[in-house]
Amino acid sequence: MKYAKYTLSSLLLLVLIAALYRVIPDRPWGFAPQFAMTLFCGTVIKDRKIALLLPLLSMFISDVLYQLLYIQGLTSIEGFYEGMIWNYIIFGSLSVIGFFINSNSVKSIFKGAVLSPTIYFIVSNFVTWISGGGLQRSKTLSGLMQAYVDGIPFYGNSLVATLVFGSILFGTNHLVIKKVLPQQGS
Repeated sequence: MKYAKYTLSSLLLLVLIAALYRVIPDRPWGFAPQFAMTLFCGTVIKDRKIALLLPLLSMFISDVLYQLLYIQGLTSIEGFYEGMIWNYIIFGSLSVIGFFINSNSVKSIFKGAVLSPTIYFIVSNFVTWISGGGLQRSKTLSGLMQAYVDGIPFYGNSLVATLVFGSILFGTNHLVIKKVLPQQGS
C-alpha cells in the first residue's frame, strides 16, 4: 500500500513537471518529455486507463498554462486551438505503444522511443495537411510532402527528446526497482 501511494504521487509529480517543462519559453519545438511519458506510462502502469490518462492530463495542464500565458500576452502560442482534439487523440494513442515495450530491454525501449515520435510525425502532419491547418499547404501530393518537410524540425527535436527523457524515465525506474526497493525490503 505504501509503495502504491508513492507510485501515484510520483506519477502525478511527473505529470506536473512534464506540463511545466512543455511551457518553458524558447525551448526547441518538440523537445519535451511528453512522448517519453506516454511510453513510460504505457509500459509501467498496469491500469491501462490511467496509463492513457496521465500523459493527456500533462498535455491538458500545459495547454491551460499556454492559454493563460496567451491571454496575458506573454506568449504567441494558444493553448486551445482548432483541431486540438486530433492532437489529443493521436498523442493519447501513443501510450498503446508502451503496452508492448519490455521495460527490461533497452532494445525494446529504443524501438518504442523511435516509433512514437515517428508515428506522431506521420499522422499529425497528415491530419494537419488534410484539415487545412498549419501552413495550409495545397491538397496535392506536393503539398503533402511540403507539410512533412514543414514538420521535420519538430520531428527531429521530438525524437531526440524522447530518447533523452525516455532514458531518464526508464533508467530511473530500473534503478529504483533493481537497487532501491530491494534494499528497503519492499
